[in-house]
Amino acid sequence: MVGPPLSPEEPTPFSAHERRDETPVIGTRFLSKNTQLTNFLTAPNTDDLFTELARLISERGVVFFPSQEINVSQMKQVMYRLGEQGGRPRTSGLHKHPISEDSSELGAEVSIISSEGGILKADYYSGGRSSSGWHSDITFEKVPSDYSMLKIHTLPEVGGDTLWASGYDAYDRLSPAMQKFLEGLTAVHNADFFNHYASKHGIPIQPLRGSPENVGEDLTAIHPVIRTHPLTGYKTLFVNRNFTTKIVELSKDESDALLDFLFRHISENHVLQVRYRWERNDIAIWDNRATFHTATIDYSETRVGDRVVGIGERPYYDPASKGRRETLGLADARTLKA
Repeated sequence: MVGPPLSPEEPTPFSAHERRDETPVIGTRFLSKNTQLTNFLTAPNTDDLFTELARLISERGVVFFPSQEINVSQMKQVMYRLGEQGGRPRTSGLHKHPISEDSSELGAEVSIISSEGGILKADYYSGGRSSSGWHSDITFEKVPSDYSMLKIHTLPEVGGDTLWASGYDAYDRLSPAMQKFLEGLTAVHNADFFNHYASKHGIPIQPLRGSPENVGEDLTAIHPVIRTHPLTGYKTLFVNRNFTTKIVELSKDESDALLDFLFRHISENHVLQVRYRWERNDIAIWDNRATFHTATIDYSETRVGDRVVGIGERPYYDPASKGRRETLGLADARTLKA
């Protein structure tokens, strides 16, 4: 599935839709409200549109669409199409969050991201520094996410931004010795706090969550520390503060120290981050295989959105794969100067 990288000047099925890169390494924004995802669903070249959109999101990490006139059912359709054209296995579909409720009027495949409840009621973001929230969606699943889609429809006048960071550039900015050491290592990802929440409140854990392998109450998985992205072929760092608990091949002390370094490498490196200020009904779609993200809790008003998460493939590491900068012939990130 690996194809050549996209550039804003390269002809594509959506070349008529003006866009700009938000930073050199992550984030692309479509500029016109006329670029509506609902039109992609009914266009004569819909397959080409979603193939190119999957490539763009996987290359740029996260893509933003302003002022979208799309309902929850259409959001699900977009995520199905995106996964299909992006090479998602046939056994993978949309994720049901462990503590989502089938009785919800939105359905269990839609997570409510709300300052007043939703899946955040499990309270795993509470307290501490804002940087403690960096994560990739549902890496605790045996088969984790490919793409996530979030529409914010209720927001404060100021505040509530979301930040994303590039896993590609996080890998590229490690020393060659550290890259070599991490390649081939595996890490435990765990979300037992959802089990604890479900038990405390007497609600069942969703038994089947978008893949035949994501079943029951076992919310623990082991994934490569460095994984290869199946669409771009780039190496990416794949650990995150919310869900990654231990590097399997190291002692606890070694693992704790190394994970702390890698978590800070992501959260303290603003050169590999993009920050997005939401407007009402904006949509972001991002690739969880190659990005991390975190909310900014700096407001007191209500902030609510709807999220749909797709399931991808089992993460893997291909020793023959390369970093993004090496593949594209870009300057070494560690030698860039002001």
